[in-house]
Amino acid sequence: MDMPLRTGLLGYGIAGRVFHAPLIAATPGLDLAAVVTTAHDRRADVLARYPTTAVVPSVEELFALDLDLVVVATPNRTHVPLALAAVEAGLPVVVDKPLAGSTADARRVLKAAEYRDVPLTVFQNRRWDSDFLTLRSVLPSLGEVTRFESRFERWVPEVWDNWREHGAPDEAGGLLYDLGAHLVDQALQLFGPVASVYCELDRRRPGVEVDDDVFVALTHASGVRSHLWASAVAARPGPRLRALGSRGTFVSEGLDGQEDALAAGLPFDDLSTNATLTLGTSTASVPGVPGAYSEFYRLLVAALTEGGPLPVDPESAVAALEVIEAAFTSARTGQVVAP
Repeated sequence: MDMPLRTGLLGYGIAGRVFHAPLIAATPGLDLAAVVTTAHDRRADVLARYPTTAVVPSVEELFALDLDLVVVATPNRTHVPLALAAVEAGLPVVVDKPLAGSTADARRVLKAAEYRDVPLTVFQNRRWDSDFLTLRSVLPSLGEVTRFESRFERWVPEVWDNWREHGAPDEAGGLLYDLGAHLVDQALQLFGPVASVYCELDRRRPGVEVDDDVFVALTHASGVRSHLWASAVAARPGPRLRALGSRGTFVSEGLDGQEDALAAGLPFDDLSTNATLTLGTSTASVPGVPGAYSEFYRLLVAALTEGGPLPVDPESAVAALEVIEAAFTSARTGQVVAP
């Protein structure tokens, strides 16, 4: 490849500033050519961190540039129209998770991309979390896995002024859409399709408009049960991951450190989390597999320049949305439902 792929980033909030911009800038074969933001402080931050990157105030101005790739890192309500705009322009596109607020809208985007023969993928970065990669590496040691537990639990007792906390349906806010998109995706990646879904959604904090305390139980077609939690009101989180098998148990504590490192502008490679593997009555520490968010964009460059597979099959994002929609139905009805 003679020239790096000129990449336009739509949005410079948490997703754009913390994840996409630094990962794009660090990936050989990519050039962070332009960022869309109208906020003065965000514009200043882009120019300070990425002096050769253009900052433009509108989507229209971004699409008028000579680009090779577009990344959609904007609020959830805009994912579908912006992804469709990129597809219509013939530009390969990365959409932050969730791809859409509904399965129907996600399918509409995928059909448009297929019709225009435009590569489209979804940023499911937590497939490259250290704890997740470590569990995958030891999964055969557990024998027949019967139950998988996964948690993203935090202590955020005050509602903050952000679209993720807004209750309008088109915002697709709340923890089930936000952290649940990761929890469900990881469970599907590990244990395959889901046969039934049960969900409890609660609003625990005063004045909150969206779900901030979530429990989802999945029964996979394989027979494995996944129990998933997301919470903003957990002062003491439970284990990040726990997997029970016929030969033993895997436990991982604490969150992957890549997000904090990226946010602080620190090196984010080679970070790993602590884990233990208990086989019978013997427990030992497990060397953590280093996290690798940068692998997403490395694979994307290979896909666009060499014809390799996309880092995330967008069909898998639709499958996760089907489970999330079933979870909302279950929470509303109190019933176990099929996705």
